[in-house]
Amino acid sequence: MSDIPIVSIVGFSDSGKTTLLERLIPELRRRGYRVAVVKHHPHPGVETDAPGTDTWRLARAGAEQVALVTPDQVVHWKRREGEPPLSEVVAEIRGVDLILTEGFKKERFPKVEVHRNTDFPPPIGPLEEVVAIVSDRRFDLPVPQFDPDDVQGLADLIEERFLRR
Repeated sequence: MSDIPIVSIVGFSDSGKTTLLERLIPELRRRGYRVAVVKHHPHPGVETDAPGTDTWRLARAGAEQVALVTPDQVVHWKRREGEPPLSEVVAEIRGVDLILTEGFKKERFPKVEVHRNTDFPPPIGPLEEVVAIVSDRRFDLPVPQFDPDDVQGLADLIEERFLRR
């Protein structure tokens, strides 16, 4: 298991999870933190490489793993039978201060729940896992709640609870 703190951003489809992450990551970077993100996609067969490229061709030829290395990035693709637990995925991540995940509602990690355009009230999972709620509505729950535009406030909470050295 990774000793890097993990915070999962969870919510229903189209609740604003990716938009929140797009705003939260630069705020945390501005504060000097290195951030990794693990995105969950619930459906198999997602195309992650452009058809016809060398890496796509090598994966289709049956390679168990394909890594693309350039002067400024490494992309690693690995064939799997079944979805791995999040703990297995994050165990391979190094050199960052925080791992943010998008999705993984059922995993038992601290969660920031994002609620927008839904009639379903929080919490999605066990209340003891919810560290904050991001919504344009307020809920009668004993957890910090932030407006979607209050990325600095959410970053303050994450910094205080998970990143203080």
